[in-house]
Order: sequence, then C-alpha cells, then structure tokens
Amino acid sequence: MKAYSSDLRERVVAACDAGDATRERIAARFSVSATWIRKLMRQRRQTGSIAPKPRGGGRARAFDAEADRRLREAVRADDDATLRELADAAGVACCASAVHRAPKRLGITRKKSRGGRPSKTALS
Repeated sequence: MKAYSSDLRERVVAACDAGDATRERIAARFSVSATWIRKLMRQRRQTGSIAPKPRGGGRARAFDAEADRRLREAVRADDDATLRELADAAGVACCASAVHRAPKRLGITRKKSRGGRPSKTALS
C-alpha cells in the first residue's frame, strides 16, 4: 500500500490544529482512519515531521551474481538435479521455492528426462 500524499497529510493536520471537529469526523471527511490521524499527530509531536516514513527493505535475495553463475553451470551439467542439489551446487542455503524462482528469473529452463521406462502400450 502506498503512503498517503503530503497534501492530504497537511490538510488533515490543519484540520486537527483548527480544532473544529473531532478526529473521527476529520477521518470521515478525508476518508482515512482515526488511528492513522493519531499516529500522524504522534509522529509530528515526536519528530516534527509529517512526511511518510521510509519503507522497509525486505529480505535480501539468496542468489547473488556469483551464485547465479554457479547455478547456470549446475543446470548445464545436470538438468535432472533436484532443487536441493541445485542449491548445494550454487552454494546457497535457502528454501526450495527460492531455488525454484532463481532459474525462472534467469531464464534458465530445465527439461527433466523421464524417470521410468516408456510404456509398452503407448502409441509410437
């Protein structure tokens, strides 16, 4: 969800400072929550700013450039390798879904060979 605009923040603070309505009525007028107004006013009190706080960074990617290179080599060497084997070959410690996403992001396709003998009843 994106942060509310600076213009909206300024109008809400001005309405609160004017004191002509309760925070619940101000929240209804600007289509925001009363809780958000309380947080905004607390932020202004504590920091002196009503600007949005920076977003969190998220989690770092498990595969860096070197691990990507090792993954490409591992798939080229053995396209039947399991996701766990590919993670070990790339030298990363991560979950199987991260290993599954990495080749997709790099545009690497794996065509696994059939595991068993071909059926005798299949049409040739």
